[in-house]
Amino acid sequence: MRTDVLVVGGGMGGVAAALAALRAGRSVILTEEFPWLGGQLTSQAVPPDEHSWVEEFGITASYRRLRESIRDFYRAHYPLTDAARAQPDLNPGAGYVSRLCHEPRVAAAVIETMLLPYRSSGRLTVLQPVRPVGADVDGDVVRAVTVENLHDHATTTIEAPYVVDATETGELLPLTGTEYVTGFESQADTGEPSAPQHAQPMNMQAVSFCFAIDHVDGDHTIDRPASYDFWRAYQPPYWGAPFLSWTGPDPRTLDTVQRAFTPNPDDDPQAVLADQRVNPGGDDLWTFRRIAARRNFADGFYASDITLVNWPMIDYLEGPVIDVPDADDHLAHARELSYSVLYWMQTEAPRPDGGTGFPGLRLRGDVTGDPSGLAQAPYIREARRIRAEYTVVEQDLASAVRGDKGAVSYHDSVGVGMYRIDLHPSTGGDNYIDVAAEPFEIPLGALLPRRMRNLLPAGKNIGTTHITNGCYRLHPVEWNIGEVAGRLAAYCLEHRTAPTAVRNDPRSLADFQSVLTAEGIELRWPEGVSGY
Repeated sequence: MRTDVLVVGGGMGGVAAALAALRAGRSVILTEEFPWLGGQLTSQAVPPDEHSWVEEFGITASYRRLRESIRDFYRAHYPLTDAARAQPDLNPGAGYVSRLCHEPRVAAAVIETMLLPYRSSGRLTVLQPVRPVGADVDGDVVRAVTVENLHDHATTTIEAPYVVDATETGELLPLTGTEYVTGFESQADTGEPSAPQHAQPMNMQAVSFCFAIDHVDGDHTIDRPASYDFWRAYQPPYWGAPFLSWTGPDPRTLDTVQRAFTPNPDDDPQAVLADQRVNPGGDDLWTFRRIAARRNFADGFYASDITLVNWPMIDYLEGPVIDVPDADDHLAHARELSYSVLYWMQTEAPRPDGGTGFPGLRLRGDVTGDPSGLAQAPYIREARRIRAEYTVVEQDLASAVRGDKGAVSYHDSVGVGMYRIDLHPSTGGDNYIDVAAEPFEIPLGALLPRRMRNLLPAGKNIGTTHITNGCYRLHPVEWNIGEVAGRLAAYCLEHRTAPTAVRNDPRSLADFQSVLTAEGIELRWPEGVSGY
C-alpha cells in the first residue's frame, strides 16, 4: 500500500495527526492495534487529565471540538436531567479528576464520527487490529513500515514519504534505528534537580490496567486471582501500608494518607468542582474518576454510578514493559494485579459501616469494550523518547526554578500545555515525583529526531526527559503534538521541504506557525496565567 502520510498508532496523537493531514488534503493510512481508536481516552479508558483553564483556552480548536462533541453526544442520545442538560460545561460523570469525565465508548464513537467523512471519501484507510513488525530504512529515511494483522498474522507493507510514530511506546524507534532514550536520564546529562546522579534506562513509570465498576444488588465477586496472595502481601517500602488497602502516599506530599471509598454517594453532580488547582480530588476514590453519575440522568436510567479504577494500587511496579524480553509476562502480572485489587475490594476491603467487602461491586467490561472486564489496553505513562533537536528539561518549566518568569518561551513553539510534573511510582523503586510547573509551550525541536528525516513522533515519544514527560504525556498535549506532526508532514509535502528546514529557516518557521494559528492551535499562553 502507499499513502502520503502513514500514521502508526491510533491513540490521541495518532487520531489528531491523521485528521490534521487529512484536513490539509493529504491521503492517510492509520493503523491501530486495539479495537477502539483514541488510546488513553478510549482503549485505555482514562478520563482526560486537563488543566484548570481548559474551558476557556490552552487547547487546540480541534481538541475543543472533540470535547464539545462528546458533550453533544450525551445531549443527543442520553436521558439527561434538565439540570445536567442546561450545563454548558456538562460533566457526565461528575468526577473530580476532569471537567469532562465520561464513558470511553462515547469518545470512541465521537472519534469514529470525526474520521468518517474521510473514510467515505477514500482518503483515509484505517487498518485494525495491526501492530508494526518491521521497517524498510534507507540511511536517514524510512521508506516503508510493515504491519501484522493480530488475527490472521497477514502482513502489509505501507510506503509513505512521511511516517508518524503515534504508538504508545515509540515502537517505530527501534524498528527504524532511530536514536532514543528510555527511563531516567542522569543529572549530569540534563542538569535537572529531580534527576538521579546516574542514568537509569530501565527505571520507568508504572503501567496500569484500568477497569470500570458499578455497585448494585447481588454478589458479583470474581474468581480469586491466582496471584492474589502475592499482591495481598505486597508492600513497597515507601508505601506505608499494604498495597491492597485504602492507604498509601499522597502524590504531592508523600505523606501516608487514608482514602475513602463510598459507592453511590447521593451527591449533587452539579456541585462538583473539577479543578485540580483547587482540589486534587483523590480523597474519595469513588468520585475521583467517576465516569457516569446516575443523578445526571433520568431517575432509574443507571442502576448505579460507574467509576473508573485508575487508582494508586493498580500501578504495576515489578518491571518495565519496554525493551525487555519478558514484557508480555509483566503485562500479564499487571492484569492480575488489577483483578486482585477488585477481588480485595469485593471480599476484604473495610467498609464505612465497619464490615468488610463490597460484593455488589460489578466489573463493567461492557463499558470498557473488552470481554476480560479490564480496559482493552494498558495505560502507558512513559515511552521510548527520541533524541531530539531540542529536549525539554525540568528547568524549562518547574515553578521552583522559573519563579515568576514563567516557563521558557520557545521561538519554535507549536502549541501549549499545562499539568504538574506528575510521575507515578516507577520500576526502579521511586515513589511519586510531583513538581509544580508553569504553563508551558511545545517546541517544534522536540518533535524532530536529530538524524531521521521523515519520521515524526506524535505522543509520549517526543524529546522530553523522564521528568518532563510527566507533564507532556496527558490527553490535550498528546493531541496537540499529534496534530502538529500531521500538519507538519502535509506542510513539508506541499512545500517540498524537510521538517528540520521548517524549524531552522526563520521564514519557513513563521509561515508554518501562521498555518497552525489559522487552524486554532495556540502557540502562547495569555499573560498572567501561572502554574500550580
